[in-house]
Amino acid sequence: MPADPAQPQPVPTGASQVNLTAGMTGTMTGTMLGIPSLPSAGASVGSSTEPHAKRESFGIEELAVVLSHYDIGPIKSIKDFPRGSRKAPKLLVEAARGVYLLKRRAKGRDDAAKVAFTHAIQLRLAEQQYPLPHLIGTRTDGNSMLQLTANHFGGIYELFEFIPGQSYQGSLDATDEAGRVLALYHKLLENFTTEFPSSTGSYHNAQAVTNALSSIARQSPSPQLADLCQRLRDSYEFSAEVVEAHGYSHWPRQVIHADWHPGNMLFRDQRIVAVIDYDSARILPRSIDTSNGALQFSIIGHDDNLSAWPESLDESRFKRFVRGYDHVVLLSEAELHSVPHLMIQALIAEAVFPILATGKFARFDGADFLAMVRRKTLWLSEHAEDLVKLVSE
Repeated sequence: MPADPAQPQPVPTGASQVNLTAGMTGTMTGTMLGIPSLPSAGASVGSSTEPHAKRESFGIEELAVVLSHYDIGPIKSIKDFPRGSRKAPKLLVEAARGVYLLKRRAKGRDDAAKVAFTHAIQLRLAEQQYPLPHLIGTRTDGNSMLQLTANHFGGIYELFEFIPGQSYQGSLDATDEAGRVLALYHKLLENFTTEFPSSTGSYHNAQAVTNALSSIARQSPSPQLADLCQRLRDSYEFSAEVVEAHGYSHWPRQVIHADWHPGNMLFRDQRIVAVIDYDSARILPRSIDTSNGALQFSIIGHDDNLSAWPESLDESRFKRFVRGYDHVVLLSEAELHSVPHLMIQALIAEAVFPILATGKFARFDGADFLAMVRRKTLWLSEHAEDLVKLVSE
């Protein structure tokens, strides 16, 4: 069926859609480890370590120039969309031909080759009818990214179709769906390759994590915090050794999402209608995704009182997530036995870098947050075999 010329078209397949120079205007006027986001009671805890930082915005001339590159028809309305990073401004654009999300990539997240890698992934998934917002190509060449250079504005811009949906509400059916859709992601990209470079850093067995714990201990005058950091380091290193003993270094590598948590998907009637944020995608064993996802969808938070956070996981949600994954792709025995130990590493790695940088994890005191992490990692270590049996039944 020919494309409807009255509608802006998603980026077509082929190399030109992520051409690194197409869309450059010249003189026009006008993550290392893939650390996931830790949720609290089904929602992300502190998406920004700078809660009072000013949010970036679009200039009027900048917006006019950017939108002129897309064939979306007359503009009906433009609204701020203050979600995600404050350094990456987003707008909801309602036009004659649809509703779109316009984004300027944050500085430091605007390496064209890395963006091209993530776009290649999204375009491949879109070919396979995977649930994600389609990239909209530029007017002249259908490029998936618009690159502008100017004295007073510029950067890399992306336009996506806007997909309405609800956030994760913690139901078992939605949790099962999250596991299933992650497995589908892995299945569709199992043999995917691209010419563009990817990251390979991981929360598993990362020297940067143990170094961060040592630095936190050195910078603190508290012997209690130093002891806590040492205990977390011991737990991290032991879990890494267990995973290596299960053969991790020999497991196949493929493209993974590397940030699979509830905030990166939209639901409708317990089904996922869109998976978003592919910026952390990289080439690693799939268990890095599966284990982090199991953590993100089963961890239990509470309120501002960290001492009230239970050390246990929601075992029902843990089971449904892994079972959902297994409905599409079966995990090996070695992968299953590694899951609790990869969860321990993900939980520790999540916490240490913002605490090292700011002394806090979002709104929480760093020492208090690490104490909570310690309680949870102890529980995971003590119940590792029970969790494996739970999903092996």
